[in-house]
Amino acid sequence: MLPMAALSLPPVRVYCSGGAATPNSSISNNNLLGNHALDAAHIRRAAELADGSAGFTSPHPNFGCVIASKSGKVAGEGFLYAQGTKPAEVLAVDAAGDFSRRATAYLNMEPGDCHGDHSAVSALVQAGIERVVIGLRHPLQHLRGNAIRALRSQGLQVDVLGEDLNSKLIEEARKSCLLVNAPLICRAASRVPFSVLKYAMTLDGKIAASSGHAAWISSKTSRNRVFELRGRSDAVIVGGNTVRKDNPRLTARHGGGHMPMRIVMSQTLDLPEEAHLWDTSDVSTIVATQRGARRHFQKHLASKGIEVVEFDILNPREVMEYFHDRGYLSLLWECGGTLAAAAISSGVIHKVFAFVAPKIIGGKNAPSPVGELGMVEMTQAFDLIDVCYEQVGPDMLISGFLQPIPDVTPVIPSVDETFEIDPTVTPYESRIIFFYKTWDPYGAFSNFSPHQIKMPDDSGDYEPWLSVEHYYQAQKFVGVDDPVAQDCVENIKSARSPEEAARIGRSMQRKRPDLVRCEWESVKIEVMYRALKCKFSIYPHLNAMLLSSAGCVLVEASPHDLFWGGGRDGEGLNYLGRLLMQLRSEFLGESPTSS
Repeated sequence: MLPMAALSLPPVRVYCSGGAATPNSSISNNNLLGNHALDAAHIRRAAELADGSAGFTSPHPNFGCVIASKSGKVAGEGFLYAQGTKPAEVLAVDAAGDFSRRATAYLNMEPGDCHGDHSAVSALVQAGIERVVIGLRHPLQHLRGNAIRALRSQGLQVDVLGEDLNSKLIEEARKSCLLVNAPLICRAASRVPFSVLKYAMTLDGKIAASSGHAAWISSKTSRNRVFELRGRSDAVIVGGNTVRKDNPRLTARHGGGHMPMRIVMSQTLDLPEEAHLWDTSDVSTIVATQRGARRHFQKHLASKGIEVVEFDILNPREVMEYFHDRGYLSLLWECGGTLAAAAISSGVIHKVFAFVAPKIIGGKNAPSPVGELGMVEMTQAFDLIDVCYEQVGPDMLISGFLQPIPDVTPVIPSVDETFEIDPTVTPYESRIIFFYKTWDPYGAFSNFSPHQIKMPDDSGDYEPWLSVEHYYQAQKFVGVDDPVAQDCVENIKSARSPEEAARIGRSMQRKRPDLVRCEWESVKIEVMYRALKCKFSIYPHLNAMLLSSAGCVLVEASPHDLFWGGGRDGEGLNYLGRLLMQLRSEFLGESPTSS
């Protein structure tokens, strides 16, 4: 997720064509330019809105919507706060009210509803929207083109930037749409999360003194900006040297909201017994290491609640592919020069944020931000793309891309589009169906999908819960005779997104395990089963989706949750998948053992 300030988008301008022209052609050109200027301005606003949730919840696809009346006046706006919450289109239509009729909706990206949930498209159709302008088609192949076809089938005019609309203004607006969803686009194209390398250095290119002392190179203003970058990331990555020398906390420190995971890459596990990163009371830490490294220290870390992940070969590419499978979209690298060089050489760094402080420290042995890359001539240097310069306090922030954002045009037909042309190509033939994030092909199987359920309380009254995850997390503390536990239940229930509900529940369980109901481990499977049965009973399209998976093994593709998920190498218990298959058998009238 990128701050809009870092996008450096040029202001909307009207370009006038030169040379002689007839009065009629001049009027026509002016009208076209005026329309394009209006479309471009509203699309850029939609992209700006889409960035609105960054820093408050875990990174996810960014959607924004602007509703403009026939006169071009904005009537309503909205953005997707988090996965599992109301779509941007629904919020914008609600805000616009009756002004939505015959209006134009501007979307930075094609809607990507959870499978079977067409609330975004339905909201636009039912509101009487006449025209929809879309910044770019959905980057994920299984979602690309679906909403556009659905809108056009309902008689709405749909224009896609770069396809149906073209001009210099339109290209600039389209760039804003690419930038605000760069993490999703890069992740979809490269099979690794979008990675940003951040560092602060002196004017003479040093990240520390010869002694290793580095506090502080940049100003407090710059450090606050770094906290913002952390809050927009799924995780922050450092190497073992950084842990040994700096003992960082790597928190976002923004007073609430999303806290990124901390990741330490260490081949030898030569790490201190005590470190700020080993305190997981507020946020978790993962240590990635070489297989077999210091087994006794791995046990020490595990005793502190640290997750250790072993790799046959510890290198940035392998680690990033793992976190891609884990569902991460955006990562921030705050490592030293050795690991930074390895990450750049592996091709996993997409963007660089370099804070340059007006200081000179010198020192022959003072470290630089990037170690040895094997280059011997200046012609071999990596050139940044779309370079931006910004003064942050006394410092200069230089940012740019190490590799271009993959363009989503020309449009590659999705599997569903191909199926319409060639029915012999079926969307999903695998006998194993993996699901994890809500934007995955079978994302509706996730506990985070936007499907409200109603479950009975102790008195038998049915209470609404925004998602299965809300209900599950709250049940950890239900019935505990402690005001803190009772407040926690209410906080989870009122959480705006499943992500926030999960964060509250997991955090409280780590901090105050004494507040978790004593029988929780023995009843949690039954709690999950009841919530899933409710979800797949009250939504016909979800029930049909589950039944359509008959004959397939369902696997929750979490590589780290070895209880509910399938694990990294299939070693997980996959209880979520097993419960869904049990439900499927019950709905089909089969014996539970047949799944």
